[in-house]
Amino acid sequence: MTERGHNIAMLLRALEFSAARHRDQRRKDREASPYINHPIEVASVLANVGGVDDLTTLVAAILHDTIEDTQTTGKELEAQFSPDVRLLVEEMSDDKNLLKAERKRLQVELAPSLSARAKLIKLGDKICNLRDVIHRPPAHWTLERRREYLDWTERVVAGCRGCNPALEAWYDHVLREGRALLGPTV
Repeated sequence: MTERGHNIAMLLRALEFSAARHRDQRRKDREASPYINHPIEVASVLANVGGVDDLTTLVAAILHDTIEDTQTTGKELEAQFSPDVRLLVEEMSDDKNLLKAERKRLQVELAPSLSARAKLIKLGDKICNLRDVIHRPPAHWTLERRREYLDWTERVVAGCRGCNPALEAWYDHVLREGRALLGPTV
């Protein structure tokens, strides 16, 4: 198999693995869209907006929520993919044993110290989540909570700046769109 063929096969394995792990999960939007749409969208934004073609980064983007949101272990990811994929997904994973406010605080605090690959995935993740909060928010979220989410992503992304100008510009575009539609934080 050629290197290109190997890369395509690994991406497809990651999609299949992530889809199986997230199969019973839904997003929090009103439509309860399939969760797998999110990691696919993150990888797509990295590749199509950011020009990211690093296989490890794209595979980890597809798998970035598997440890955090499913019963997947780092050992499983390493066995199925590689030690680098495992480490990158672990770097992206919040500790669900912590309270939500603490997890959010840590994302802001730790963003500047993330690896270059993790910063790319973090940017893609925040872009996709931001678009969802703007256009397909969870049904129970108030306008104020949505505005606060925009502010929080801005603080996280500030720590990721300098890794990919195209992704950063796209984030800025989506944030401006959100501020125009939702108005300023009160």
